[in-house]
Amino acid sequence: MIRCLFHAAIICAGLCLWLTPEAALGQITVTNLQAPYSFVSSVSGKEYFISSVNGEPESADNNGFITKLDGSGKILDLKFIQGGTDGVTLHAPKGMAIVDQTLYVADLDTLRAFDIATGKSLASIRVDGQAAHLTDVTYDGAGRLYCSDQHANRIYLVELPSRKITLLVSDPALAGPAGLAVHPKSGQLIAVSWDKGKIFSISPDGTISEVFSNGFFSSRFSNLRGVVFHRWGTMYVSDFTTGRVWRMTRDNRFQVIAEYLPSPGDLGIDRANNLILVPYEFAHAAEMNGLEAPHDGKPKAEKRTLADYGFIPPPPKPAEGTGKK
Repeated sequence: MIRCLFHAAIICAGLCLWLTPEAALGQITVTNLQAPYSFVSSVSGKEYFISSVNGEPESADNNGFITKLDGSGKILDLKFIQGGTDGVTLHAPKGMAIVDQTLYVADLDTLRAFDIATGKSLASIRVDGQAAHLTDVTYDGAGRLYCSDQHANRIYLVELPSRKITLLVSDPALAGPAGLAVHPKSGQLIAVSWDKGKIFSISPDGTISEVFSNGFFSSRFSNLRGVVFHRWGTMYVSDFTTGRVWRMTRDNRFQVIAEYLPSPGDLGIDRANNLILVPYEFAHAAEMNGLEAPHDGKPKAEKRTLADYGFIPPPPKPAEGTGKK
């Protein structure tokens, strides 16, 4: 009972910060999870999946599970895919990605593939030759998956449909790459750092470039876990330790859109319905919430412009005492 009160109070306090009045009516909370790590949507926005570690995050205990929701956020099957049943092996499922009708799941040293309609196991792609602890997986929309290994500071490339896995980059500079995402417009691969709160872009040849790093006198980010883009290209990142979700617009402006959250994890985006999907590991819960969209944002006290969403530069500030530009 204490657990339920904890997650309900804190989640509501934090997430209402990013909702429009219309979106708040559609806020959905999913409970009875077990250390949920990742929350993803099908392309159609009619199905959702949540991975639950259900035990120690690095233990090969074969009791992890995947929850399936319908388009309204109702649980269809709490343990749609479950380790140890029906011949399924699933130890500690973390990041997930959907490609067509296949759900890919990062599970210790193996990337596992399942049918999203039946839950049937389709393939297991193991990282050979080294102790791997896969953390996240993302799809670039052009036949390639990327997987991060937070502990080993590695990012792997998986070619589809052959499912051949190769090492893209291994570098301590990645500082614990936790979450991965591909920009929907540019195709740029982005990684967020758990150890140092950094954001990187990684080129196709594995070259690392810092997009953002904390300053010497101030640290905006602590332990970043998730990163996603909505379909207009705005980036969202979750800070697991500080309990915040941040938005970064195209002109590199950062805004806190939710805070006081209990361990926000690997974020997901439903681009069809413009929803953000957030799992809460310590609260054993997850939530779906609406995001404002540039094309249909409602006028408020101050009318929004495309600058609010990073599509054009913000207007210059008036000079002090003049009220003029």
